[in-house]
Amino acid sequence: MEIIGKSIRPFIGSKNFNISRNFYSDLGFNEIITSENMSYFHIQKFGFYLQDAYVKDWVDNSMIFYEVENLETSLERIKNLNLTEKYDNVKLSEIVYNEWGNEFFLHDPSGILWHIGKFKTKK
Repeated sequence: MEIIGKSIRPFIGSKNFNISRNFYSDLGFNEIITSENMSYFHIQKFGFYLQDAYVKDWVDNSMIFYEVENLETSLERIKNLNLTEKYDNVKLSEIVYNEWGNEFFLHDPSGILWHIGKFKTKK
């Protein structure tokens, strides 16, 4: 029997839960509070659980790939939010061009590395 999935929702940690909650809200995610130490953040059907839990090795090695429709528009929108000025430790790169597609990188306040990208379409 085949497993039929509906979504994948990773769990990520946070060094400072309230700062991370504000960061993801500013980034455009909608928050659903699930308990006093965890929230579900989503944009449309895509989401993740943010926990009030910090294990340095875990957070330092957490990466999420978020595929978007329009990479250039997404980067400009994020740049216009001024997140690197508003939050300590937040970093935003320019677009990196790869054989498989293109991406840019966003580090959240805790150090979670987001790869925001678009795959090349096959011709």
